[in-house]
Amino acid sequence: MTPIKRPFKTVRTMALACVEPQRANTLLNPGFNTILAAQFFSSLADNALLFAAIALLKNLDAPSWQIPVLQQFFVFSFIALAPFVGAFSDALPKGRVMFISNTIKLAGCAAMLLGLHPLIAYGFVGLGASLYSPAKYGILTEILPAHKLVWANGWMEGLTVAAIILGAIFGGLLIGHRVEDHVVQQLGGLEFNGGIDTAPEFAIFVILGLYFIAAILNCYIPKLPIEHALPNRSPEFLLADFWRTFLLLWKDPLGQVSLAVTSLFWGAGTSLRFIILAWAAAALKLDLEQATQLTAVVAVGLAIGSIVAAKAVPLEHAVNVLPLGIAMGAVVMGMVWVTDWRLAVLMLIVIGILAGSFLIPMNALLQHRGHQLMGSGHSIAVQNFNENLSILLMLGAYALMIDAGFSIHSIVIVFGLFVSITMTWLNKKHGHDQD
Repeated sequence: MTPIKRPFKTVRTMALACVEPQRANTLLNPGFNTILAAQFFSSLADNALLFAAIALLKNLDAPSWQIPVLQQFFVFSFIALAPFVGAFSDALPKGRVMFISNTIKLAGCAAMLLGLHPLIAYGFVGLGASLYSPAKYGILTEILPAHKLVWANGWMEGLTVAAIILGAIFGGLLIGHRVEDHVVQQLGGLEFNGGIDTAPEFAIFVILGLYFIAAILNCYIPKLPIEHALPNRSPEFLLADFWRTFLLLWKDPLGQVSLAVTSLFWGAGTSLRFIILAWAAAALKLDLEQATQLTAVVAVGLAIGSIVAAKAVPLEHAVNVLPLGIAMGAVVMGMVWVTDWRLAVLMLIVIGILAGSFLIPMNALLQHRGHQLMGSGHSIAVQNFNENLSILLMLGAYALMIDAGFSIHSIVIVFGLFVSITMTWLNKKHGHDQD
């Protein structure tokens, strides 16, 4: 399978073509550009590290069910710390929060290299990511007006998707046989922790550098005024405050539909990433390095869908995109009849386009309602709690199906049906809601 070439340039070119002249001026803002760059490198490292950790588990002969559980360890902090990370994000300048969070990620990556079990080390990286997320999204509502949030999310998600694409390709290349045969062996093993003498270890060492670049960029994010200072720092107050904001967002009609859709997307999208790895091996006879590149194809479609949605879907019409989620589930079920990698690439791009077309408007709507109701950091913490609980449950279901001996085709059918049925119900319930 031929690797995708220069995906980041493609994403950036398409995005620039869709940006109106007056909006493009915002890109000249050094602060906004720095936020985008910091997010890109941090997300690039996260995604490359996932595949390095998978390869490390395989080298350790870990059972196959541990591969989806790897991501569960990552998202656990998003759930457990949800009552606290929003308040933390709103109580400090968000650039400083992003720096602290990225430093924790760097430490988790280093711990994996030093020999800590990949599940635990990747969970530590997830701790940093759980602190990072409310700040990276919340800062958009502080520097941009509401009518530019869909557009700004298009850029943020577009660069995040570019990082997913490059992370899959870069991570796949780093864990491949070519690196181990032509780089690690020629270097003779770097003298670190007894020697870096395998491709996964070398990959983790390189990824450390990406986290370091992100940390430097975090230092140059403008210091913005604190939006919501904490009146009380006690755990009891923070838990009660989180519960209040949780109920407030779920009781709001537009908050409810946007939370439900984004939670479904991230639970389904994360599970699909692991399903593709297993499906590519069974149906297309691809190895792990090639399968990681195939996961990047979905992200290419997601980038296209994100850019189209950022251009074509105004915030007040965000709920009109719900039927695209129904179609996405139907296309996913079609994967069971695909045995040629070229057709697989086309189908996965279509899945990504459909996903991006409904994710970006829903994400912007959720940020807008959350900012109006309770403050950006609090609302995004609620969002992260729901989205990562969805990831935890859906990956858990996937791991149980693997352990029970389900075929990969049966898993694909169950997965696609669940997405289509859920989106049909949400469209029937909320399809006529207006902002």
